[in-house]
Order: sequence, then structure tokens, then C-alpha cells
Amino acid sequence: MKQKFDVITSTCIPLPLENVDTDQIIPARFLKATTREESFFGDNLFRDWRYNSDGSINKNFVLNDPTYSGTILVAGKNFGSGSSREHAAWAIAGYGFRVVVSSFFADIHKNNELNNFVLPVVVTEDFLAELFDSIKANPKTEVKVDLPNQTITNLATGKSQHFDINGYKKHCLINGLDDIDYLLSVKDKTEQYEKTAAKY
Repeated sequence: MKQKFDVITSTCIPLPLENVDTDQIIPARFLKATTREESFFGDNLFRDWRYNSDGSINKNFVLNDPTYSGTILVAGKNFGSGSSREHAAWAIAGYGFRVVVSSFFADIHKNNELNNFVLPVVVTEDFLAELFDSIKANPKTEVKVDLPNQTITNLATGKSQHFDINGYKKHCLINGLDDIDYLLSVKDKTEQYEKTAAKY
């Protein structure tokens, strides 16, 4: 999971649905799992959309369509709403997505993605609509996500947008650090500060 971020250029998988909630991302029945193995949650990402009630593959769902591939998921507005389950972010990361693009994310889900080394990129609704149009016109359309410069570019049109990200989370993603890794990386500085502070 701790893959360092820099610049990612990839084709995209489009999911032009609004208000996709965490129960649709990973159904509640999978929350009882005692393992956090990425393959388990990745295999069950969008489970009830990927498979029919009899367990057969739903060939009409985009993840089952070989026309589309890539490590960037382009989703509709208000992605990740509903319950705060971190399992939804585990499923997205476990499937292999590195970036999710939307015009709006539920705050808790957005933070869960960041904590699981998935970059949520917020764009304007116009940019998102154009991106969906480009992917529909050519499924091989690539998108370039430049985390150091905080830009996303639709390579089919050349249009770019700047996106915001918390400075601490940006540092962690670029360096492949989770919260514990970060604390360990500044251990010496923390101990020195405590020694200095104890003198006063």
C-alpha cells in the first residue's frame, strides 16, 4: 500500500454516477472480515454492481468491461457518502486504484482514501464532465496527475486544473509514509524538542 506518489499518467475507468455511497463501494456484509488483505476487499469493490444475484459477472458494469482500464477512477459528484467505513478505501486501494477524481467527496471518505495512499482529486464539474466526454470518445484517453505541482491534466484536450491537498498528507504520499512512519521519521527532532522544553 505504501507506494510513493510523484506523477501518475494512466488511462481511466469512468463511473459517471452521483452519490455513490460507501455501502455501494463495499457492501456491509463484508465488514465482518477479520483480515485487511487488499485482495479480499479489492475483489469485492462494487460487489453488488460487478456481479448478478446468482454470482455471475455483470458484463454491463464498467469494471467488467475490458474496454476500460487504468489506475485512475473517475467518479460522479458526492463520492463516498454514507457511513464512515474505512473498508471502502481499503477496497479502492485493494483493486489497484491510485487516484479517484470527482467534483466532490464526502469528507470522511476523502480522508480515508488519503490514509490508504489513494489520492482524491477534486475538480470542477465542468472539468469532470469534459473528462467523462473524453473517456467516452476514446477509452485510451490518459490523465496526468502531478502531485508535487498539484495539477491534473486531461491529455486528450490539454486542459489542466490545480487541486488542493493538506500539506502533511501531501508530504506523506510523496514519501510513502503513514502516520506512524512519519512520527518515527521525526523521532529525533521530537526528543530534542522535549529535552529543550524541559529546561524551561
